[in-house]
Amino acid sequence: MEVILLERIAKLGQMGEVVRVKDGFARNFLLKRGKALRATSDNRARFEGMKAELEARNLKAKGEATKVAEKIDGRNVVVLRQASETGQLFGSVSVRDIITSFESDGVTFSRSQVMLDAPIKTIGKHSINIAVHPEVEVAVTVTVARSAEEAERINRGEDISTRQEDRDAAAEALAAAGEFFDPEALHDEEPQPEPATEK
Repeated sequence: MEVILLERIAKLGQMGEVVRVKDGFARNFLLKRGKALRATSDNRARFEGMKAELEARNLKAKGEATKVAEKIDGRNVVVLRQASETGQLFGSVSVRDIITSFESDGVTFSRSQVMLDAPIKTIGKHSINIAVHPEVEVAVTVTVARSAEEAERINRGEDISTRQEDRDAAAEALAAAGEFFDPEALHDEEPQPEPATEK
């Protein structure tokens, strides 16, 4: 089906372009949400009449989105979750969790604006794009950790993939192995057999 776009849509086109899309996508998303019109001769004439109004509305929305973008650009939010020792989460961090983290800071946006392909399932820092407007995207960081202290360590750049006890044990084992295999180390001389005595 051919449609006329009423706003910029990522990976599809700019406002006013006539594009061919699958019928289901047009009916269930573009037309239903008022993002496009069917590309008929009547709708083309209608679009020309409302083009100035759409552009003005788009500029106003883009200006407001730019203010929000400046507020959240580069922001780092922390999400606390339970996880295994290897860093795999018991569950995941979804779009809803990210939105909730930002709402606690007074910033709201919709689920469709968060560009998260798959839920986050590991501990660490994850970069995510947020489209506050079809023409304005910002990158934010979501730090997933088991505790606030661990989140601080992750943000400082520490490797938390292994436990401190495991790192200490590995360091001790390395030191012991170094002493054992050190060619410079002095080894006791092998004892010589005692001479047999006559009876």
